[in-house]
Amino acid sequence: MQIKIINKSNHDLPHYETIASAGMDLRANISESRVLKPLERSIVGTGLFIELPVGIEAQVRPRSGLAAKKGITVLNAPGTIDADYRGEIGVILVNLSNEDFTISNGERIAQLVIAKHERAKWEEVEILSNTNRGAGGFGSTGTK
Repeated sequence: MQIKIINKSNHDLPHYETIASAGMDLRANISESRVLKPLERSIVGTGLFIELPVGIEAQVRPRSGLAAKKGITVLNAPGTIDADYRGEIGVILVNLSNEDFTISNGERIAQLVIAKHERAKWEEVEILSNTNRGAGGFGSTGTK
């Protein structure tokens, strides 16, 4: 799949690190380092602008290593970039640790996953079909 991209950052284009990678790293594109204090959030620009085909979305997701080692995650994970959005890709980072975290220019801050999606058409009805789970609620799959 070809996706049009404008790169206004001074970094390489996002790319897959391995043949089996689902996501591509997004890098911070900032003029100077920025400190993210505990429980603070910030939108970090990437300098990237994309044009997705209709039926395709880009998902901004946390990097597992950054989350596990530093407590830094993407606040609205996954963040959705719609096919009609043409602005800069921004990443809403939040610091869930007890220590300051310094974001440096070029730092890998999130990953981008490209995915197909469906559009739903609602069919309003009076009754839904029965299942074993029924309306048991969250965590009621019956497995232990």
